[in-house]
Amino acid sequence: MTDLENLLSERLADAFAAVAGERVDPVVRRSQHADFQADGALPLARRLGRAPREVAADALGRADLAGLVATAEISGPGFINLRLRDDALAGLVTAMSTDQRLGVPVTGAPETVIVDYSAPNVAKEMHVGHLRSTVIGDAAARTLTWLGHDVRRANHVGDWGTPFGMLIEHLLDLGETEAAHELSVGDLNGFYQGARAKFDADPGFAERSRQRVVALQSGDATTLRLWRLLVDESEKYFLAVYDKLGVTLTAADFYGESYYNDLLAPVVDALDGLGLLRESDGALCVFPQGFTGRDGEPLPLIVRKRDGGYGYGATDLAAIRHRTQDLAATRLLYVVGTPQHQHLAMVHQTAREAGWLAEPARAEHVGFGQVLGADGKKLASRAGQSVKLVELLDEAVVRAAAIVAEKNPDLDADTQAEVARMVGIGAIKYVDLAGDRIKDYTFAWDRMLSFSGDTGAYLQYTHARICSIFRRGEVAADPHAAVVLDHPTERALAMELLGFPAVVAEAGRTLQFHRITGYLQGLAGAYTAFYEACPVLKADGDALRASRLLLCELTARTLAQGLDLLGIQAPTRM
Repeated sequence: MTDLENLLSERLADAFAAVAGERVDPVVRRSQHADFQADGALPLARRLGRAPREVAADALGRADLAGLVATAEISGPGFINLRLRDDALAGLVTAMSTDQRLGVPVTGAPETVIVDYSAPNVAKEMHVGHLRSTVIGDAAARTLTWLGHDVRRANHVGDWGTPFGMLIEHLLDLGETEAAHELSVGDLNGFYQGARAKFDADPGFAERSRQRVVALQSGDATTLRLWRLLVDESEKYFLAVYDKLGVTLTAADFYGESYYNDLLAPVVDALDGLGLLRESDGALCVFPQGFTGRDGEPLPLIVRKRDGGYGYGATDLAAIRHRTQDLAATRLLYVVGTPQHQHLAMVHQTAREAGWLAEPARAEHVGFGQVLGADGKKLASRAGQSVKLVELLDEAVVRAAAIVAEKNPDLDADTQAEVARMVGIGAIKYVDLAGDRIKDYTFAWDRMLSFSGDTGAYLQYTHARICSIFRRGEVAADPHAAVVLDHPTERALAMELLGFPAVVAEAGRTLQFHRITGYLQGLAGAYTAFYEACPVLKADGDALRASRLLLCELTARTLAQGLDLLGIQAPTRM
């Protein structure tokens, strides 16, 4: 085991349990005053009515820390400061170097996890508003998969409803061949806007569109074939965007609103049978517990509208019922912006009251803030329109290409282009994941693409710089070399490396991926300090050289793996 926090917690837990008479969390964390600090004596002392320092001393006297801890001291009101033995650290680093998973265990309690993310609309181009859901959702899917869970990606595409009447009529007006061409070149916005303009200006077209909606919902074969054409061409476009962005969504992950059509009536019947449905202004609604309006009256979740159509609530409930009952999923993740919090909370509460979301199954809203421009407003084009996602990605690569060419004139054109793609796309993903996802962030090209500071490019550059050591020296690291921690920067680097398992586990629990980015920044900083203070290829003696090569190689592997969990590639040359 290389998860130091868990290792120390296990060693201290028995001692604290002996003091408390029951299991107690020793609350181990990293410390500026030692390697680690255990804070569990303070809350335990309040429960026992004893002095915290006395409780800390009692627990420390009972703890088996032999072979791991060099010094253990009580400080302040009752903190236990722990400094690890250098030989213990060196042994753990050696164990980590021979482990393909870098000390991160596969979970012993795998779950079926549904990650609901991205969710663009058919016949509309993806814009910057789709960025955060797609990037955060993909990081969640990657991380939980690597931890050993059975992850199912669900791209809840908007592919049904009243707009499709006007879209299909517009398709017929253009002719199937011309319409298919317009859609295939990615001009989805132009197609949609053309349909909308005719709907607003031409009453005859509007009436035909309304009739077409009826035909679609009643299952008319011709209408369904034309609808399928719109969906297929849009999905091809979405997949091209996902490929450019480097996310793991595939054609098999599309679960549009239409997927749940046949499940909607059974949902209404089930809710009615459970006594959860009430009529309100002609609509069938659920009034989930705990939700009231400003007037104090219960808030309704519309399941079936007055006209007999189904609301978003019905589709979302059908999805939950399918995911928990048919797919046996126990963790449902909804990677959706924070404005949807109340709607999702009402849907989830309704599902709990219906018995479709019962332990161990639970649903989590993985919310996030907005992407802002330099003016502090939602990022938009100069014309005030939403920025197309493809254009944003292309611009990132073009800007990165100029920087890569300037810094690496000796690289051939193909390599420069590939590195620029990794850096540009990586910059967009990194800035999205590097802060607390609940908060908004400001989009700034110069800061995002800097090769120094808190950026993806800095981490990629650090990885490439390590790889260059092995190319220059024409050497490889020996994974079984004895690790030597004589210099303070070697020890500091070892401490950072051994923190990786705990960070990945935390990200899997909280889905706060800035924990991973922050860890990687700390690792890169520790490596830079080590590299500047400790010669590697010119180390004094074969044993020391082998040890430092191993530290370099392990750092590169950890950086690459950490970036991969975020969906960011690690170039070997920059």
